[in-house]
Amino acid sequence: MFSTENLRELVAVSASICTILQFLSGTLVCQKFIQKGSTGDTSPFPFISGCLSTSVWLRYGFLIQEHSIILVNTIGATLFFAYVVTFYMYSLKKSAVAKQFLVCILVLIAILTYSSMGTDSVEGLEVTRNRVGTVCCIMSIVFFAAPFSSLLHVIKVQSSESLPFPLIMATFVVSCQWYAYGCLIKDTFVQIPNFMGAVLSGLQLTLFCLFPKKYKPLEQI
Repeated sequence: MFSTENLRELVAVSASICTILQFLSGTLVCQKFIQKGSTGDTSPFPFISGCLSTSVWLRYGFLIQEHSIILVNTIGATLFFAYVVTFYMYSLKKSAVAKQFLVCILVLIAILTYSSMGTDSVEGLEVTRNRVGTVCCIMSIVFFAAPFSSLLHVIKVQSSESLPFPLIMATFVVSCQWYAYGCLIKDTFVQIPNFMGAVLSGLQLTLFCLFPKKYKPLEQI
């Protein structure tokens, strides 16, 4: 008989696979950088915030001993770090990218240091889980909203060229799945950011309809 536990496992596996595919969609964006030889007008913030978000979620996964969250975010943190390195290599504003990533590292160190304190007692562990969970919510919402940093540019040029469509589309699908999983395990820290992620990424997808990419006509030989 199909039980709630079976449903939970099914959603966990499905969400994990789709999340890893979402993280891998960043390779398509990086491939475009390599082909062009430049990052162009694209902001590094989505990749940097993604690196920070997955790292903090990884810590939360260890605190609540949720293996799906640990696995997914271990892979995610590794991939996003690679994306940041790639972005840095092809960026014309390397100092700005380096400064943003340094802030990311300092914030992560502060969170990891704090979360390792006061976990000796059950009460202390619960408080730490709640606070790290709150930080995870904030980080996730920032990550989901990160492509909005290019919003003014999109409106100005009336083209969604600078927005990473694969990443945003994958975010929408994955957010819906993790929201469902959060409901199944009754974890509000999983529910809230993924509900917001579905809403924010859905709004970003509308930009591709309002401001479609402008394709240059092929040059006649």
